[in-house]
Amino acid sequence: MMRAGKLDKKIEIQSFGETVDDYGTVTEGWITFATVRAQVLQSSTEEYLQSAGTTAQTAIVFRVRWRSDILTKHRVAYEGQAFDVKEIKELGRRDGLDLRCIATGG
Repeated sequence: MMRAGKLDKKIEIQSFGETVDDYGTVTEGWITFATVRAQVLQSSTEEYLQSAGTTAQTAIVFRVRWRSDILTKHRVAYEGQAFDVKEIKELGRRDGLDLRCIATGG
């Protein structure tokens, strides 16, 4: 069972899509479709090798109440930074979700 008191951070779940502004202009971008409470379980900087050399990557795990509409194509916005959802782990029988995320490049 999840304890509400541990869900002390606010995150936004975002999806990529089109929006229309007041003037009828269509633009593409990240749209917030849910603002939820979360617990930050883990935050670390992992270094890994790429073709250009060693780079640092920020990994973070968010624990949220269970939702059926969060997918790995979404991203999380937290404290002004965006994180791509790389893995979703279900907790119990629809008790909650662990969202394993990696910071985006921009």
